Amino acid sequence: MKAVVLAGGKGARLAPYTKILPKPLMPIGDIPILEILLRQMKRAGIDEVYLTVGHLAGLLKAFFQDGAQLDLKICYSYEDQPLGTAGPLSLLDGLDDTFMVTNGDVLTDLKFGDLIQSHRASGATATIAMYTRQVKVDLGVIQLDGKNNLINGYLEKPTYEFQVSMGIYVFEPKVLKYIPYNQYLDFPDLVLKMIEGKEKVMGYPYQGYWQDLGRQDDYEQAVQDFEVLRPKILGEE
Repeated sequence: MKAVVLAGGKGARLAPYTKILPKPLMPIGDIPILEILLRQMKRAGIDEVYLTVGHLAGLLKAFFQDGAQLDLKICYSYEDQPLGTAGPLSLLDGLDDTFMVTNGDVLTDLKFGDLIQSHRASGATATIAMYTRQVKVDLGVIQLDGKNNLINGYLEKPTYEFQVSMGIYVFEPKVLKYIPYNQYLDFPDLVLKMIEGKEKVMGYPYQGYWQDLGRQDDYEQAVQDFEVLRPKILGEE
């Protein structure tokens, strides 16, 4: 099975570290976050991985080379210009069966094999791993009836729950027909195009551990968490 890792972003929110180091090489403990993802993919039966690269691509290629040290085949796809999160898929050849896509900066103990199995059993064109995230508003929220600014409710510092994308997806090849060649496209727009095209798009709820490494405080938290969760994340239990 094949997988795609989106590893071309500049990681601006993790500057200054990412001025000299691509975000997928940021260390979690003694291992780059991307190596953790690749090890998890290997355990799930994935044997070929495309890395879509741009920012500091030479460092990524120098570190992972052809993937032989991880018993994987790694190929590289270079973006001449930013193509968003979905656009890079248009440049890849050989995605002719079920394939997985992940961001290159996700730390999770999700078993990718379970996600893939659920996707196949559902008959979906796309499955998005999703996580429940609570957002607290530290202000009084005024509710209006939509007419003449008449107030019909007042919530003091409410907490809202949302299902958010974990940045991990499983797709069928026909998703590629919704992605124009070498044009900018993000995953939210791709999903909306698929829904408009009457494709079956499923969510896969997960309540284990998940952390996106986009911000410095999230990264620092992930480093701490990994010390405790390492056996589970790396399958060393």
